[in-house]
Amino acid sequence: MSFQDEQLTFEQLPQAVSMLLSEVKEVKLLLQTSQTTTVEPSDRWLNLGELCQYLPDRPAKQTVYGWIGQHAIPYHKKGKKLQFLKSEIDTWLKTDKRKTAAELHAEALQFVNSKKGGLR
Repeated sequence: MSFQDEQLTFEQLPQAVSMLLSEVKEVKLLLQTSQTTTVEPSDRWLNLGELCQYLPDRPAKQTVYGWIGQHAIPYHKKGKKLQFLKSEIDTWLKTDKRKTAAELHAEALQFVNSKKGGLR
């Protein structure tokens, strides 16, 4: 029974209250279930094992240690513990793009033209 378009009578009041309570319970249940689904924060700390699982190619720990030694990957060190910030790793993954042949050619031309005398 819908009470939205008509005026309530005194006799319909208990039914209307019951329906409202039922709808409030449904809304409350929906809110509680939506709060239990947690959204993973984009900026969280990863340890070495989590980093290896997070990276697309699933490198071995030794490979990551090599990158750290070459300062090729962003990392933080607290005492002896290595930590990686997820947002920095995401940025690192996005910026580690190989240049196309056209980009390399344009860069080379710009470099040559910027030198004294330009292209000979």
